[in-house]
This record gives sequence, C-alpha cells and structure tokens, in this order.
Amino acid sequence: MAWVFLLIAGFGEVSAMFFLKMSNGFKKITPSLFAVLAGGASFYFLSLSLRDLSIGTAYGIWTGIGSAGTVLLGMLFFKEPVTQKRLLFISFIISGIIGLKMVS
Repeated sequence: MAWVFLLIAGFGEVSAMFFLKMSNGFKKITPSLFAVLAGGASFYFLSLSLRDLSIGTAYGIWTGIGSAGTVLLGMLFFKEPVTQKRLLFISFIISGIIGLKMVS
C-alpha cells in the first residue's frame, strides 16, 4: 500500500499546484480552498507512505511526480511552451522516478 499512498500523494501535489495557479495568488476563494485541501492530502498520503518506504526514495518520487506532472499540466492547461528540451528534461525526471522505484 505504501506505493499506492505515494502515487496518491504525488497526484495530490500536482492537484495542489493546479489549484494554486487557478487561485490567482489566493485571491479566488474556491481554488484557494482546493489548493490547501489537495496540499494537505498530499502531505497526509506522503506520511502514510513513509511508514514503509525510505524517506529519500519516497521524497524523490513524490517531488518527481509533482514536478513532471505540474510541467505537463502547465503545457496542457496554461499554454506553457512545449519544446523538445522541456520534454527531454521531463523524461529525465520520469527516468529518475523509475530508477528509484527499481532500486528500492
């Protein structure tokens, strides 16, 4: 279950960043509330995963999911540039996540 909790935590991190962007600097109440709730849920599920996973592995994967997912969301929803270099470096992050999973 630790890996499931970590995956949920990663998606919670991506959701929190999405709603944080939508909140316009906490000026919009509904997205602000969702950002705080998603962030809290992300930390909660990360803490559950830490019962069985090493902190280095769990944190690395959690931040990797958050980073790669947030960049992809930015490209899809906020018209951020899609370039070969950005996609290359996202693939490096994803490779690191897979590598950490394989060695733990």
